[in-house]
Amino acid sequence: MFEVEHALGMYAQGYCTLPAEGIYDQESLAPMMGFIQDCHIYLIGLVPKISLEKVALEGGTLTSYMTVLGKTYEVPLDCPVGLTLEHSEGEYALLSPSGERYQIDPEFIQAKLKGISNVIDFDVKYIGQAYGADGSRNALDRLLKHETLQKIALKGVPDSHRLTLLLLKTLPNGQLFTVFNPFAKNKDDDGARTMAGIAKLHDTNEQERITLYEASLIRYFLPEYNKEFKNSFPSTNLKVLQDCYEKDFSALIAEICIDELPFRLFSSTVPPANYHIVKHALHKEEHRRIFFSV
Repeated sequence: MFEVEHALGMYAQGYCTLPAEGIYDQESLAPMMGFIQDCHIYLIGLVPKISLEKVALEGGTLTSYMTVLGKTYEVPLDCPVGLTLEHSEGEYALLSPSGERYQIDPEFIQAKLKGISNVIDFDVKYIGQAYGADGSRNALDRLLKHETLQKIALKGVPDSHRLTLLLLKTLPNGQLFTVFNPFAKNKDDDGARTMAGIAKLHDTNEQERITLYEASLIRYFLPEYNKEFKNSFPSTNLKVLQDCYEKDFSALIAEICIDELPFRLFSSTVPPANYHIVKHALHKEEHRRIFFSV
């Protein structure tokens, strides 16, 4: 219909993951608080428990033997020849000939295990946000007094799984996706539609973007414990979307595409995947064949 169509894009640029009980361990959280302060989106879910059985070093290969859901997997890593393996009080480390000590990053090993086993999956049960005044509240502030987190814990977690949190840091500035269609019925001869898209990109503040990102993910994953946005997004009745409709945006796009994420995300309606690109059209396709139309 229009020569110029816009979509507002949002994505996570970083993450922090921890067991649910870890939110009360202030000493362990202290080194991460500088990053957590910027995490305003959180996901609550279940992840299979992982047991490290042993670690072996042969030649230039470091192999971790890890058990998940009753099956043991080998996770090999290449490492420089000449290192020796040290095991003390349940922890493994690598020592160089000069005496330098290197820790084995468990999250990196888990990310490798994810690809080998295809069972390290985060079952999304709830999605929320915390922002406060000018970003003064972060996800951890909200989770410390979170009724739904407590409810999920009290209902019971299977022995094979662990209640886990994923905190996301979203990009403070949004993205603008624009399609120029020279065959459209209505031309943008005066550049009004182009400028409206640029204005919307700059006028949408961080709190609005976080709300749109949260709502987009809820509508996509349809988590068991969420209520708001599951059946009411997107909608012309939502205040946070009014400016998108006024400037005639075509779609919203929300992404979780983080290579290092140590698990795949899924829900009862979304299969496990390493990357999730959520697309919500703001108009019916029969009226506007726009972004990602088949």
